[in-house]
Amino acid sequence: MARRRKGRPVDGILVLDKPRGMSSNQALQIVKRLFGAAKAGHTGSLDPLATGVLPLCFGEATKFSRFLLDADKAYTSTFVLGQVTASGDAEGEVIEEYDASAVTAEQVDAALAGLRGEIEQVPSMYSALKHNGQPLYKLARKGQEVERKPRRVTVYELELEDFRGGLHPEVDVSIRCSKGTYVRSIAEDLGKALGCGAHVSALRRTEAGPFDATMQVSLATLEALQENGAQAEMDALLEPLDSGLGELPLVRVSEAGGFYIRQGQPVLVPNSPCEGMVRMGLESGEFLGVGEILDDGRVAPRRLIAGTRQ
Repeated sequence: MARRRKGRPVDGILVLDKPRGMSSNQALQIVKRLFGAAKAGHTGSLDPLATGVLPLCFGEATKFSRFLLDADKAYTSTFVLGQVTASGDAEGEVIEEYDASAVTAEQVDAALAGLRGEIEQVPSMYSALKHNGQPLYKLARKGQEVERKPRRVTVYELELEDFRGGLHPEVDVSIRCSKGTYVRSIAEDLGKALGCGAHVSALRRTEAGPFDATMQVSLATLEALQENGAQAEMDALLEPLDSGLGELPLVRVSEAGGFYIRQGQPVLVPNSPCEGMVRMGLESGEFLGVGEILDDGRVAPRRLIAGTRQ
């Protein structure tokens, strides 16, 4: 007999403004407790140093979290030139230090140009990437290092927003990139290109897939609502179940088609896309789940929300 989950059924996505100094999982557990939710999961880790957009999936929304894991991201970040740290960010010990006062904004701008487009990155030992089930950062803190294979990522935009000169100049940048891109690696590569080293001193995620900073909610807001017993107001902050699937085309099926979808059977939908994954909904507006276009043009259900399949 399956163990019954503690907590109430909550479905939807909360766009949390993650505070600095907290892991993504710590933030998730706090928010899950505040909502009293039975089931929740995050959609890709933000470093403890980082703040900003962290979509948290509740209940049925967890079935579609992988689409957010695969989504593009956007950040603003500050790099410090002339200092190399063990972790690539401000939380690590400074292991190399140089006088970078001769570096100019024009040199930084030119170096950033070489870091745009498709590039290869070797994941940091201080990343959340796992090796034999263990996050690399835990191994790094024990003084262990393992071989990491380069990963191909895409940096769509990398712009210099501000430059503050000095012995260790500060560089503000905005970044739009594919999943799996490590901002600290961009900082380290910039430092290498300039010959003075660099690390990340501040990092804020401004977008994750369809979610942006205008949609985020702070922990303080949630805690205040919870203290006042305003559960309905908290639930109203949740984005709809399918809000993380905005990049997938929407296919609407009739009530009769919905019946077969609920049985797990493919259906033919006029004017649907020729291939790929799609969102499925009834003509009435009810969300059914995610489907895939088969070779014969029919839409086959791949992930249905609870209560949809009979």
